Amino acid sequence: MFRDRQEAGQKLGASLDLLQPKDPIVLALPRGGIPVAAEVAKALKAPLDLVIVRKVGAPGNPELAVAAIVDGDPPD
Repeated sequence: MFRDRQEAGQKLGASLDLLQPKDPIVLALPRGGIPVAAEVAKALKAPLDLVIVRKVGAPGNPELAVAAIVDGDPPD
């Protein structure tokens, strides 16, 4: 697999860079997604932003995420 999240992001970024995306933007989900997204953004030379979400836990097992919600205005 991967040594850590940084390595995962580097490999993902290299793969995505082959697609030559036009004007990419990388969005990260805290906490674990930030190290991955930072490496992807670096590989793509893309801006990085955070999406702050709240986990919706499964009934009877609140640590198991079944969905996520975000507060705020819808994007334009």
